[in-house]
Amino acid sequence: MKKEHVNQVNNLEDISPEYDFSQGIQGKHHATYQEGYEVIIHKTDGTTEVRKLSLPEGTVVLEPDVRTYFPDSESVNQALRGLIALVPSRVLKDS
Repeated sequence: MKKEHVNQVNNLEDISPEYDFSQGIQGKHHATYQEGYEVIIHKTDGTTEVRKLSLPEGTVVLEPDVRTYFPDSESVNQALRGLIALVPSRVLKDS
């Protein structure tokens, strides 16, 4: 069964006073993430494994405000197909 992602926004009352996000920068690591990243796995036998990960080619990342309206691939594809239907076929051939 597919796990549904629930987008929750915390109220300021829900955050403990010792946490201060006032100097936070949204999207600080976005560009680096797009380029790829490394994950270090510490195994129980004392060894470590480094895995280099990157987004698959063709991956499209939606901004949070857009994700509110289009939470999954199916909804994005349906909306884009609706837009494609509005584009004159002549424009598509010129591309």
